[in-house]
Amino acid sequence: MRQFLKNTKLTALGMLFVIGANAKDYRVASAQEISALKLVPGDKVIMKAGDWKNQQIVFRGKGTAQQPITLTTENPGKVVSSGNSTLKIDGDYLIVDGLAFADGYSEKDAVVTFTKTSNNCRLTNSSIIDYNHPDKDFHYTWVSLFGTRGQVDHCAFSGKAHQEPVLVVWLSDKPNYTQIDHNYFGPRPDLKANGGEIIRIGTSEWSMHDSYATVENNIFDSCNGETETVSIKSCYNKVLNNLFYECVGTLTFRHGNNSEASNNYFIGNYIKNTGGIRVIGENHKVYNNYLYGIKGTGLRAAISLMNAYKNPELIKYWQVKNAVITDNVIVNCAVAIEIGSGKDSIRVMPPIGVILEENIVVNTPKLIVYNEKLENSIVKNNKEKGTDLIAGFESLKEDLVKSDGIYQVRGKEKTPFWMIEKIGPNWRKENFEVQVK
Repeated sequence: MRQFLKNTKLTALGMLFVIGANAKDYRVASAQEISALKLVPGDKVIMKAGDWKNQQIVFRGKGTAQQPITLTTENPGKVVSSGNSTLKIDGDYLIVDGLAFADGYSEKDAVVTFTKTSNNCRLTNSSIIDYNHPDKDFHYTWVSLFGTRGQVDHCAFSGKAHQEPVLVVWLSDKPNYTQIDHNYFGPRPDLKANGGEIIRIGTSEWSMHDSYATVENNIFDSCNGETETVSIKSCYNKVLNNLFYECVGTLTFRHGNNSEASNNYFIGNYIKNTGGIRVIGENHKVYNNYLYGIKGTGLRAAISLMNAYKNPELIKYWQVKNAVITDNVIVNCAVAIEIGSGKDSIRVMPPIGVILEENIVVNTPKLIVYNEKLENSIVKNNKEKGTDLIAGFESLKEDLVKSDGIYQVRGKEKTPFWMIEKIGPNWRKENFEVQVK
């Protein structure tokens, strides 16, 4: 038996060696050359320096977890796809590393598309900068993720000035498990209309489907496209440990249930209409977030729980039920928590079953704005300093100390992720610096 296992192991190693031995590097000068390749696990496609204008690249193949297929460039970040160039990623275990899109725009499709049949594919160390159609009302997304287990990491996206989100995760009948991490999302101007999100996960029509996407360790810098900076329209998503810096908008659980926001940093720096976290739907958790200098009120309060419609359609507002809001630190904001925001003649269903516990609020004149009375809810053990006490709050006895520009509870200090981890492409030299006013 031992000899059989030994021979089997040697045979498997031999097969891996053969696969590795068959892998090749291909140096290409056009999208046509890429499409002509018959790629196998372990292959690498290298885009030569030169003219990559108006190139519709289709990167197709079936790699493996051990032997992915890679598309890269001779000089990451400096071989620029321009004009009307786009990219489709279609297959299994494909890695796109080091592409840059600039000096152009798409005429129809997303700039980068993970196809519906893509699986375990990755876009990394890449960028899309100011890739805008001259018509500001023209609709296309910069990155569209269909398929399953796609990943977008260590990329930079900045300057989108036309309609549609920067990045969309599309849903299907099965969860997608998309991972979006360590990206820099740069300034986006106010479109003064819907469709200016940075990230949207799902759509209203598919919002009751499970997604299981994770958005973590990203920087959102002056992302002001519309009211929703990140819009969650699906179930079971996590938004973890991101920085929202001077964003005139909110992280919004717009449709769907059972998602969570934790350990995020919202630094508004007293800019008008900067927002925090907006909650709609059931069983969401909002905990361990830091919110500073958020000047928005109502829908843009530091933490906002909305009113809902009776018997809503999928595209309408659904009632907040069983939200858990705990252990958040809210400093120098206009309104800490607003209950029943958006209440009007048709949004009449109040939040119910809410837990508001162990939150710390400092120098914020309005601890809770009650547009509705909370029913079947718990408001207790919250701490405050700098304003009048209300039910559910007591005076803060712990010391807050300023560490790395962040007010933190003494003894529980931690270094913000952007100070210790690489955000954006490896070839992007400048580091993001947070200035707290």
